[in-house]
Amino acid sequence: MRRLTLLVNGDNTLWESNVFFENTLERFFSLVEPFGYARAYARHILNETERKNIRQHGYGVRSFARSLEQTYMKLAGGLAQRSALAEVASMVTELEHTPPRILDGVPETLAYLSSHHRMILFTKGEQAEEALKVERSGLQGFFDAIEIVPDKTIRVYGDLIDKHHVVKSHGWLIGSSAQQEINPALQAGLNAALVPHAPTWNREAGELQSGTGKLLVVSSFRGLRDHF
Repeated sequence: MRRLTLLVNGDNTLWESNVFFENTLERFFSLVEPFGYARAYARHILNETERKNIRQHGYGVRSFARSLEQTYMKLAGGLAQRSALAEVASMVTELEHTPPRILDGVPETLAYLSSHHRMILFTKGEQAEEALKVERSGLQGFFDAIEIVPDKTIRVYGDLIDKHHVVKSHGWLIGSSAQQEINPALQAGLNAALVPHAPTWNREAGELQSGTGKLLVVSSFRGLRDHF
């Protein structure tokens, strides 16, 4: 098989990410529950706050922490307590220091792929935070390059293609999110392989769009060996 360039996503593709955020959210919603708001409303306020903070501060645990604190103050109003804010800060610190949990089949599959193709780890978030996550994962040795970007857009993919001189017909993005990874990669002219992340698969499947590249859907990360 001709040597390809594989751009591999980190969160929810190589290691578990969402489950730790969701666990933190459950603890947060329990904290604000005494104020009498329905959980759906509390989540709505948090989502709106997160969207604003992501636009201003980007992705990452610190931006998430800011959103939790601001949401707590909005919901608590005059009933806000310093002890509760300290508890929120403690939740975030615990989240920040939780090492990534490598998903099943990842190390051996990366060992196989890296022996056949050029590998680029392509992840988004706050630079220092993501770099530490990559280091803690122990997977950096499988990659020829590591790219950490604030967001994944068609333009960012285009810049990455130019920087690494990727021949689009021989470049593949491997990721778990249709909206944030697969679709912009396809629209940038790359091929893309979707590795479904179980908690979001039903929603993500309906968001797949077409592009100029080929689209592949595999049942697990280990299944990539059958195609590459």
